[in-house]
Amino acid sequence: MTNSRLNPKVDEFLSKAKKWKQEFETLRKIVLDCGLTEEFKWMHPCYVFDNKNIVLIHGFKEYCALLFHKGALLKDPHGILIQQTENVQAARQIRFTNVQEIVELEPIIKAYINEAIEVEKAGLEVDFKKTTEYIIPKEFQKKLDENPDLKTAFKSLTPGRQRAYILYFSQPKQSKTRESRVEKCMKQILDGKGLND
Repeated sequence: MTNSRLNPKVDEFLSKAKKWKQEFETLRKIVLDCGLTEEFKWMHPCYVFDNKNIVLIHGFKEYCALLFHKGALLKDPHGILIQQTENVQAARQIRFTNVQEIVELEPIIKAYINEAIEVEKAGLEVDFKKTTEYIIPKEFQKKLDENPDLKTAFKSLTPGRQRAYILYFSQPKQSKTRESRVEKCMKQILDGKGLND
């Protein structure tokens, strides 16, 4: 691992890490051994091949993880890739709770990283579910039917923004909560903004 390949923003991230520091450093070394370029994206160490995202290192309360951006396309012969939630279509994680797990899995981690690089070299893409395949909650559909301007504004949003709203509106179990979410977001939709804009 040559110092010229180390990104100063990742150095800073690691120096400030309160949890998973040793795990992050171990993962960093493994990933860099695979010849990827170290960048800092979405406030996390991200590793790229020909400017394409391959893996990201991140931590949570219960575990840290190596996230494969196109993990859904990997073969996963060891059954270690995890889909974070049912709505995550492309990314998959390998989760760790201690350094020893990472060290023991190093050859397997490198094999997965190398496969992810090959997926990128081959130009493979994840076949994303289309926005039209998502079920619009009835509370939101009612508002779309009642308000043509809202319907036009929603249809003008990018597919990703549409999906984000549909998923956000669908999450609550109670109709009252779904209605409340729709009401709170109507102006934002009419302004042509996404959920997180």
